[in-house]
Amino acid sequence: MTTPTSLPNAAAIREAHARIKNYIHRTPVLTSRTLNELTGASVYLKAENLQKIGAFKARGAHNAVFSLSGTEAARGVVTHSSGNHAAALALAASNRGIPAYIVMPSNAAKTKVASVRRLGAEITFCEPTLAARETTAAAVRQRTGAAFVHPYDDDRVIAGQGTAVLELLEDVPDLQAVVVPVGGGGLLSGTALYAKETRPGIRVYAAEPLMADDASRSFQARRLIPQTAPRTIADGLLTSMSARTFAVMRDHVDDVATVDEAAIVEAMRFVWEILKTIVEPSAAVAVAALLRRKLPVDGQRVGVILSGGNVDLDRLPWERPA
Repeated sequence: MTTPTSLPNAAAIREAHARIKNYIHRTPVLTSRTLNELTGASVYLKAENLQKIGAFKARGAHNAVFSLSGTEAARGVVTHSSGNHAAALALAASNRGIPAYIVMPSNAAKTKVASVRRLGAEITFCEPTLAARETTAAAVRQRTGAAFVHPYDDDRVIAGQGTAVLELLEDVPDLQAVVVPVGGGGLLSGTALYAKETRPGIRVYAAEPLMADDASRSFQARRLIPQTAPRTIADGLLTSMSARTFAVMRDHVDDVATVDEAAIVEAMRFVWEILKTIVEPSAAVAVAALLRRKLPVDGQRVGVILSGGNVDLDRLPWERPA
């Protein structure tokens, strides 16, 4: 397998940033002396949990939607997603004034369904399997003529996601490493492509749940191993990587760390309590990798992308029965 030649480079990611900057937040970078002491590193947290729709996904969705020609855009956009990408695409379509058609699994979190509905998208529910999502999305696309925007296997989406690390490296230019949670790999791909091209010598690490460790297994085997039966509270990291995003990881990422469920909950609670900011389990995975010393970053200046903050407050992972 070779890396696809169409992958976005730093110039494409800078163009994406210029295209979307009026539609997204430039999120702040957070620091914590306590976190530094516990991890042995100087940590800089890019707070994408404070992004529009509460996740970095707003970046890729806006770049994809605003890259469409007028003729393409008029027919709307369609995707399948369990949450953050669905809301992000709905918001981007609303900002461009075009229809959005979202296929969501029947077990999608109520908060994420409500978010998509508030943004005016048409939702079609399906069985909670990848096959059902893809089949249903294809049917909607055939019915509407809408342009399909994949949650991560799309160069426009990858370029948009790369704008998060672009901002982070502008704000903290001397970072020695960046840690990113990985599910499908769109954020990781955009991060690695931009960081490696613009900061020679920087290390790029991925972090994922031990109970959904297809990226780690694929990285070690040097071949794409699909996700099979993920069982993790980090619901944003349940998807398998694509051939495109795996190739980027293989060629541009330095290592993949895995963390167990207890570490994810511990990191999530730490960020809530110490940094006073809400993150979802998927975002906490990258922090967990540092707290558990899973990466060789002692004494280094390390950036972390807090990928999102959409949490079902009725189902917090540390709640105990009365």
